[in-house]
Amino acid sequence: MKIKRWGEEVAFGAECDALYFGMGWSKNDLNKPNIIIESVWGDSHPGSVHLNELVEHISFGVLESGGRHARYTVTDMCDGVCQGLLGMSYALLSREVIASMVEIHIAAAPIEGVVLVSSCDKSIPAHLCAAARINLPTILLPGGVMATAPNFLSTDKLWEYERKLVSGEIEYDEFLELQRFTCPSGGACQGMGTANTMQAMAEALGLALPWSAMAPASSVEIKRIARDTGKMVVELVKSGIKVSDIVTEESFKNAIAVHAAIGGSANAVIHLIAMAKEMGIELKAEVFDEINRRVPVIANVAPVGKYSPELFWYAGGIPKIMMEIVDFLNLNVLTVSGKTLGENLKEVEKSKYQINLANSYLMNFGLLPDDIIKSIKNPIYKEGGLAILKGNMCPCGSIVKHSSVVPEMMVHIGKARVFDDEDAAINSIINGLVKPGDIIIIRYQGPKAKGAPEMFRIADYISKRPELKTTTAIITDGRFSGFSKGPAIGYVTPEAYEGAYFGLVEDGDEIEINIPQRRVDIISVRTENNKNVRDIEEIMRERRKKWKKPIIELPEGILSLYQKCAGQLLLEGGRISMYK
Repeated sequence: MKIKRWGEEVAFGAECDALYFGMGWSKNDLNKPNIIIESVWGDSHPGSVHLNELVEHISFGVLESGGRHARYTVTDMCDGVCQGLLGMSYALLSREVIASMVEIHIAAAPIEGVVLVSSCDKSIPAHLCAAARINLPTILLPGGVMATAPNFLSTDKLWEYERKLVSGEIEYDEFLELQRFTCPSGGACQGMGTANTMQAMAEALGLALPWSAMAPASSVEIKRIARDTGKMVVELVKSGIKVSDIVTEESFKNAIAVHAAIGGSANAVIHLIAMAKEMGIELKAEVFDEINRRVPVIANVAPVGKYSPELFWYAGGIPKIMMEIVDFLNLNVLTVSGKTLGENLKEVEKSKYQINLANSYLMNFGLLPDDIIKSIKNPIYKEGGLAILKGNMCPCGSIVKHSSVVPEMMVHIGKARVFDDEDAAINSIINGLVKPGDIIIIRYQGPKAKGAPEMFRIADYISKRPELKTTTAIITDGRFSGFSKGPAIGYVTPEAYEGAYFGLVEDGDEIEINIPQRRVDIISVRTENNKNVRDIEEIMRERRKKWKKPIIELPEGILSLYQKCAGQLLLEGGRISMYK
């Protein structure tokens, strides 16, 4: 027997309905829009610990609009907790696992609409990829940002205080107090790192309600946004608006323009590429470079700028950014509000009381909105924050956050110092073996080698050493934290483990970095003084004949499986390549 439910003919749900009754559902509930609220709530870290409260308010909104909900959870890991540990190799993989688990939850039940609740580095990208894959009426609720810490303290700054502790400059009790006050509330860490960048991307893509990204996690306002999200997902179900109606090639370009304007994390590049792959949209790394050349950084938010994302939200958040860069946006794209982006921005602009009230919070800090979000005529940085570099070192591309590169390092020639792991490179710096002007190569860190861990610590070591921070660069096929600073070039594609030039570099090879020309090349090798490219290619061919793929032993289990299946960073976003 078949019945009409959820807009289509389905087999009679004999067991399904009985099981729903077992959770307290009524007969009337069976024919209401069935909404899954999928969160990453858990005691894993501050970005997820508070999400159950938001889920509760989403539930109220769903019920108020005539829907019925089910709550599911797949919690996430924290990049900060696993920094410097083997666990960092699991970070990018966790995106794939969370996305797949969300897919399983939704595919295994007669779901009509979805609310995804997440705050951080891998959970938001996972939810965006899952949303693209399942293609149902879906809204993502960003979990918000931590309260501003004393003296604008943030987690990335603790590494410097740890070095002061080790050197005896501060006492342990002082260090402990700094740690205690760094994270004053739940929410994403206080900077435009990957977590807050991806909250911005969700809103810029049209999958989160206007002004929801980077709302203060400790505020009542985010609970109101959660309730509105629950109401709106039911309306999306009724109107039949799916993810594919909202997220298009133009939506991705809008998101990239916002990314440029906020000086966002480089990790967003691979996450958006992965999401586009899920939707069958070809999104090339070169598009990021093209848009970043045109759209300037206007958000005065750490680490490129000065202030915290909480203050950014009070200054007007993503809608204010979009109003400033409106000439670079397609305003006709649809959003989860059921309206176009242009209509959303007009509504925000009309809500003068709400904007003025939010702006007035900045008076507590002696700040004006223009201190946080600049005009396009008076930017923080004249271009966007990222550049895509190519050359014989990285024929398919690499990424540098050049908004944090000092002018004297925009063009640099140096000798390679080659390492096969981050710890070895850090020890060489500590022991004085890395000299000013060197270019540190950290290879065999890509998805197929070690899961593409972040190289935050090495970048931080260099940025805190006066003799190195304006003279020394890093190039890696691993990733960088959204908080990384300096001439840190990552995401080299193809990775060294695939036998690319990057894996054939030797100590003493001369490398030229030219960010204005978007190049990074080996220009001479240790055994030759001739800088003719043809000669370099011949030497590299000889090196490749002798090269053997290293055996990298990873723990048996899902990480070793990811090593076999992972796609290249700037081609597939590190996505599991067996997916269609």
